[in-house]
Amino acid sequence: MNIRESYVEFGRREARGVSPAYERLSLAVSRDDELLALLDPLPPGRRQPNLLFGVVRLLGGPVRDPAAFHDFALANWPAIEAELRSRATQTNEPGRCAVLLPVLAALPQPLALLEVGASAGLCLYPDRYAYRYGEHVLGAGEPVLACAATGMVPPDRLPEVVWRAGLDLNPLRVTDPADVAWLDALIWPEQAHRRARLRAAAAVAAADPPLLARGDLVDDLSALAARAPAGATLVVFHTSVLYQVPAPRREAFAQVVRGLPGHWIANESPDVLPLHALAQPPDDTLHNVLALDGRPLAWTRPHGQAMTWFG
Repeated sequence: MNIRESYVEFGRREARGVSPAYERLSLAVSRDDELLALLDPLPPGRRQPNLLFGVVRLLGGPVRDPAAFHDFALANWPAIEAELRSRATQTNEPGRCAVLLPVLAALPQPLALLEVGASAGLCLYPDRYAYRYGEHVLGAGEPVLACAATGMVPPDRLPEVVWRAGLDLNPLRVTDPADVAWLDALIWPEQAHRRARLRAAAAVAAADPPLLARGDLVDDLSALAARAPAGATLVVFHTSVLYQVPAPRREAFAQVVRGLPGHWIANESPDVLPLHALAQPPDDTLHNVLALDGRPLAWTRPHGQAMTWFG
């Protein structure tokens, strides 16, 4: 898929119905030859729409008006390019815990959680958040993670987590204002509820920071997993991470994680892992596939806002 097509795809499948501003903007960029020419020399992983839009937001640029975005981008391209080359989309959306919870709650307790591509580690606290699946509410306090769940009975208990660790090439700290500003910039413009959720989840993490290790998902995973306490079920998980990893490294990662004790939860785009027996997705918007130990279970929306169980 070329750059122009990737912006059309983002606008039509990811932003549509979720962010009118990003739908307009991504389609406008897809027709903007000047911007596409500036993006072209960048490595493929640095051209993606949500990274570009997040960088412009971080630098104080406009994202609701495509014409103003075009002017800002051309006037400030050296600064934008420098950020694009040094950053990655580290969207740390705690709402994704709502689609992980049904699997986590059903595993042998207690759990030792290890997240690959952890960013600031906000998805390492599924036991500390509250959830709303339709009329079914579980847990207490903030944030409350709402998820429209179909084809399943919502869980009736929270998991017991005795150890939580994250692995990331560039771990972020919720105690660092600059890191929190980047996480905020990655939230889409209209989504005030996600900003409030980010602040609430960051407060949870700051009160009891997880172990965050800087490292590679292939080279350093086994050593970090070995630090999990005996007597707890090790759960290695990741969500919307592997699309940033080249295919050979994805395959090497899968070999490493299959060799570890415990369980493996993947919540990823259906084209990044070889999965079989996939049901048809609910519609043509972007969905991830939730899988346990390589067995697909559900279609999930990227920010955890909905899941359709078929496993």
